[in-house]
Amino acid sequence: MNKSVLISGLLFGCSALAHADPLPAWNDSAAKQSIEQWVQNATKEGSATFIPADKRYVVFDNDGTLWPEAPLTYQVQFVIDEIKRQAADHPEWKKDPLIDAVLANDFKTVAKAGDKGLLKLLAMTHSGMTTEEFDKRVASWLETQRDKRFGCRYDQMGYQPMRQLLDYLRDNGFKTWIISGGGIDFMRVMSQKMYGIPPEQVVGSFALGEFSLTDNGTQIRKTMNGAFNDDAANKPVAIHLFMGHRPVAAFGNSDGDLQMLQYTASNPDYKTFSLLVHHTDAAREYAYDSHPPASGKLIAGLTEAKEKGWTVVDMKQDWKTVFDPALCSATAK
Repeated sequence: MNKSVLISGLLFGCSALAHADPLPAWNDSAAKQSIEQWVQNATKEGSATFIPADKRYVVFDNDGTLWPEAPLTYQVQFVIDEIKRQAADHPEWKKDPLIDAVLANDFKTVAKAGDKGLLKLLAMTHSGMTTEEFDKRVASWLETQRDKRFGCRYDQMGYQPMRQLLDYLRDNGFKTWIISGGGIDFMRVMSQKMYGIPPEQVVGSFALGEFSLTDNGTQIRKTMNGAFNDDAANKPVAIHLFMGHRPVAAFGNSDGDLQMLQYTASNPDYKTFSLLVHHTDAAREYAYDSHPPASGKLIAGLTEAKEKGWTVVDMKQDWKTVFDPALCSATAK
């Protein structure tokens, strides 16, 4: 082969790699362009918008931002499946109207029980066992259960565009954290595999465990003591407590994420970035904002995003794919 042709080919190949699209699951819309422009500005040394590498902390909600939260959040589905799994060993549960409603798939009755009822179900499925036992239960659920509509494993249903965004940010020196209303122990079981986010960078709702010595060593047993709901105004509090840095970018999808975005956007030192995922695609996922199936109401966030120039992702228009077809290719029902 002619040497000049070989060199040209190598140079062309290197150039193509250098300009490879880091967000191929995104349409080339204003949302994608705003992300790329902010990252370029934040990482350009010497510019007025440069953010030092040790300050590049970014935070993501999980339910509805990184994976679906409709028609129920996956953790609530886990609670329901756990109640059903254990029911045969607890015949006394049939005397409880709330548990009987769960077993009968009477979710209207369950919903009427409100937060008090949900806390009761959480206590039954998230306390009274060691942290290792709980991790095994979640891992087994992920291994055996499937999303009722899409037929895929729950841990295969991370949004492909958002997973690419996480990689893109990390490739540019950003440290990605999850700050979510979901249970901290529940999310930590799958966060590394699904999103490349290690357990120590996952913050969620939690309760205080109890430490004890055992014949085989030590253990931490899960309880409901001191329960902390990591949602709404508690999210900035949790960021300060666990992360110790004010973020430079925040990504959410609901009014429960609004205070996290406000806290981030008011960072006095750097030009920040705020993004809301708007669920507009009933065919490939779900469409909702003011009337979500279960959680994820988005009203005030849309208003504030418009006022402050935050990026709003229209899922139907801005994403080429929702789920990775290599992981979840089943046709929605």
